[in-house]
Amino acid sequence: MATVNPLPREQAAEDVKSVYDGLTKAYGKIPNMFAVMAHRPSVLRHFMPFYAAVMREGTVEPRYKELAYLKASTLNGCEY
Repeated sequence: MATVNPLPREQAAEDVKSVYDGLTKAYGKIPNMFAVMAHRPSVLRHFMPFYAAVMREGTVEPRYKELAYLKASTLNGCEY
């Protein structure tokens, strides 16, 4: 199966580096799903507001959202 490697910060465009900085501040690292999207900066820029709306807004507590994501990943055989 083909894979896309995460884009290291050193190789990222300047606007992506600012996104990386925010992710590092929020998570203590750059999660791979964002680092893979960074190969296409426009995709990453458009995904970030969507992700924030799904993860941070609404009435469902973030911990329950995370549990739902983990369950869906398990059911679909995701490795992590």
